[in-house]
Amino acid sequence: MRNVLAVARRELRAYFDSPVAYIVIVSFLVVAGWMYFSTLFLLDRADLRPFFSPSPFSPAMLIVILAPAVTMRLIAEEQKSGTIELLLTMPMRDGEIILGKFLAALCLMGVGLLLTLAYPLTVGWLGDLDWGPVISGYVGMFLFSAALLAIGVLCSALTENQIVAFIVAFLISAVLYYVYWLQFFVPTVLAPVVEFVSLSVHLDNLSRGVIDTRDVLFYVSLTAAALLLATQTLGRRHA
Repeated sequence: MRNVLAVARRELRAYFDSPVAYIVIVSFLVVAGWMYFSTLFLLDRADLRPFFSPSPFSPAMLIVILAPAVTMRLIAEEQKSGTIELLLTMPMRDGEIILGKFLAALCLMGVGLLLTLAYPLTVGWLGDLDWGPVISGYVGMFLFSAALLAIGVLCSALTENQIVAFIVAFLISAVLYYVYWLQFFVPTVLAPVVEFVSLSVHLDNLSRGVIDTRDVLFYVSLTAAALLLATQTLGRRHA
């Protein structure tokens, strides 16, 4: 665990020593806040579900874009510059490198989500806010972000080109996000499969105020599978 934390600290320092962290956090806060508050007064009720619920135009869609941007350089840049070889000569496993880099990206995204607590606090001051759905909504957004970041780390491990890593991660994430709305156009027999693999379905369930273990297990399993594949990919590159 010490090696994992060392890698995570190194990556977090790299994020905050450059404009990346500040651009990601400020962009997310401003755009997500505008998306939410532009509809809040139209609904005329203290409800944070529009902030968490997935839609083609929602804060969740911002994470689909930001997660690949945050992770695209994590492995790809190291491989292109050759510094990955130096990192691999250190007494640490491939899995520790992958997990450390993933945790750094997750911490960065977590800071962005944490700062959005200003939104429910504001809404709670304006009206009678039910905090149950707020808590489950934040759990859903955090798990949703973790899954997308893990996919981004995997794509970064697959190539030395950051742009390619971003495009591939974004396409995979967008497909898993938007496939929910395609279930109405697929054969009925395939609808349950499409619904199960959809990131949006599980996020929408959590935004309703109920933390279902099936939704949590889906995100945890997807995150673990992506990180495991990233570890195996990194291992094959220096085998």
